[in-house]
Amino acid sequence: MDVMSPLFGRKAPAPRAQLVTLIRKPGCHLCDDAQVVVEKVCGDLGVPWEQQDITQDPRLHELYWEQIPVVLVDGEQHTFWRVNEERLRKALTD
Repeated sequence: MDVMSPLFGRKAPAPRAQLVTLIRKPGCHLCDDAQVVVEKVCGDLGVPWEQQDITQDPRLHELYWEQIPVVLVDGEQHTFWRVNEERLRKALTD
């Protein structure tokens, strides 16, 4: 469904991502690497982000323990293990 801008009938810009979530655990070097990418991309684009500790949430542990770090965009899984800066940037701007 296209959203039309009331001004001149142009298409309104697509909604941007509202929240990026990094699911990680302490002492995880891949998680540290992922955080650097998430901080950079979200900072550049002005997209808020949060981190959640898999060791503190049994549901997250059950869902993602073999995949951490995991990045969610608006609650949907975007990637796991290694975060690609260009791919994340594209996901947050398309």
